[in-house]
Amino acid sequence: MHATAEGTTRYAERHPEYRAAGFYRTVLGLSVSSLGIGTYLGADDDAADRAYIEALAAAGEGGINFFDSAINYRRQRSERSIGAALRTLERDEIVVCTKAGFLTPGAVPDSLEPDDVVGGMHSMSPHFLADQIDRSRMNLGVDTIDVFYLHNPETQLGFRTREEFEARIRRAFFKLEGLADEGKIRWYGAATWDGFRKKEALSLERLAEIAAGEGGPGHRFRFIQMPFNLGMVEAFVGRPGCVLEQAERLGIVTIASATLLQAQVLAHMPDTVRELLPGLESDAQRAIQFTRSTPGISVALVGMGRAEHVRENLGMAAVPPLAREDYFRLYR
Repeated sequence: MHATAEGTTRYAERHPEYRAAGFYRTVLGLSVSSLGIGTYLGADDDAADRAYIEALAAAGEGGINFFDSAINYRRQRSERSIGAALRTLERDEIVVCTKAGFLTPGAVPDSLEPDDVVGGMHSMSPHFLADQIDRSRMNLGVDTIDVFYLHNPETQLGFRTREEFEARIRRAFFKLEGLADEGKIRWYGAATWDGFRKKEALSLERLAEIAAGEGGPGHRFRFIQMPFNLGMVEAFVGRPGCVLEQAERLGIVTIASATLLQAQVLAHMPDTVRELLPGLESDAQRAIQFTRSTPGISVALVGMGRAEHVRENLGMAAVPPLAREDYFRLYR
């Protein structure tokens, strides 16, 4: 079972006020909330688990159906918290995303060879990715992971030549296409921090070309995740030809991470931005509105480890995103 068009449409229809305000977007046939819940921060202890499970359940019941994690987040405990929350929700209504690349204590396969790992911390070897995906499926309690990301693949460029890097990406993509054929994942992509913000790092067009070489025109490389917030707008600036435009042209969905940058953007919000983002009750809501209004961004991720954070941030769901012309005014 995975997220389905019927399930996510049914989900959006249960939240008519949000749906009418444009809170849900169609992504590869799925209706997804433009606010997603992230699970990166927090202690790896039982108290944080309980708080996350409550937050994820509140998100799923309240209108958010896009869940994001990684096997290394809180040493697998974030994935397991999602798994616990999913048991109270309808699986076909929720888009579940996770990542792998960094070695996680307690989840490192014995079969890893020294050359499979760079910097003692990161791997993209095909058998490593297959192992991590099976572990994540078990943690999450799902048959199929909707979106699986290579986690910060640009890490490898600090240790390998561009030619070696591309050879590793090619082998990884070939394996991921096979795992998609097996139904273990539905789509895959790259979740990066610097990869698409620094010109010398990753080329989205080249990654798409490699994916097409391994999977044909129907390849499953369909998602990227990168930081985007009031202080990090590299994906949008430099038009034409920015990363967001490239992704749209290539049929790749862009998910924004670090929407609040761990609340750092809230301390530096200009009054002019507050004026241009009306109808909202807090700077957190304004920061989310900024990111999800950006042309080309489908979902703005926010780490929410408590149910009250979910309820507060959902306060913006009934406020329509900015029109394009109003959004452009934010850059003047």
